[in-house]
Amino acid sequence: MTQLLVRQIRSSVGGKQNQRDTLRTLGLRKIGDSSVREDRPEVRGMISTVAHLVTVEEVS
Repeated sequence: MTQLLVRQIRSSVGGKQNQRDTLRTLGLRKIGDSSVREDRPEVRGMISTVAHLVTVEEVS
């Protein structure tokens, strides 16, 4: 299964609580943090919730 590199590029300050919770669930705490996650529907849903705060790349 493919892996996704998720990197936070914008701050969560001023965002909604569910967006802050989603970033924390993805393992992102501050700008510049990154985490590798499996490409699953649950993770894709979390990424779409905070799409304006993160960038996503495929990692083989």
